[in-house]
Amino acid sequence: MIEISKSEKDDYTFTLKAESGNVLLNSVIFRNEKEVRQLIQNLSDIQKSRSVFERKTNHNGEFLFNLKNLNGELIGTSQSYSSEAGMENGIKNLKKRIIDLSNLNQL
Repeated sequence: MIEISKSEKDDYTFTLKAESGNVLLNSVIFRNEKEVRQLIQNLSDIQKSRSVFERKTNHNGEFLFNLKNLNGELIGTSQSYSSEAGMENGIKNLKKRIIDLSNLNQL
């Protein structure tokens, strides 16, 4: 499921969730709803590229990943994971969820 939210400042974000409701990705802030919807429609193509996933470690030693578009611009950030394997599983789950949503015409 993808939830689009509008802030009091008329900015937009989206959250991509697993079927269980767990958050897989929180987006950056977008200026308008059209921009968000266009990006969401392109997620299926974006996730096919290995180079769009930036793996990171935060200052607490936890693992996370960023999703970037094909131009290298940040789209969103994952939750923190306690292990590198957990982070890799998060990437795998995000890819699968995007494919599932695409197949259901929900992107």
